[in-house]
Amino acid sequence: MACFRAVASYNQTVTQVLIQIPETTPVALGLSPERLGAALLLAAAVQWFGSGRLSSGAAAALAGLSKPEFMERLKEYGVPAFRQTTSELREEVENA
Repeated sequence: MACFRAVASYNQTVTQVLIQIPETTPVALGLSPERLGAALLLAAAVQWFGSGRLSSGAAAALAGLSKPEFMERLKEYGVPAFRQTTSELREEVENA
């Protein structure tokens, strides 16, 4: 069961989501329960960025990171920071 509640923070409205997770999950991931929330936000941000659902800036904000920090963390998940194909890159170089 998830609970949603909107609160004001840093001049932004944010949504708090309460999720129930088995007690074994943090142990399986090697994380303390306190660090699990940040890890879940980063994993969601990486997934949604990688699938094209979030921009890098929006994904970084979700993860609570600066954009450069987020782009660097993508390596840990094997997600490319840029989604251009080789032909698209060639075309950009030719048109530069």
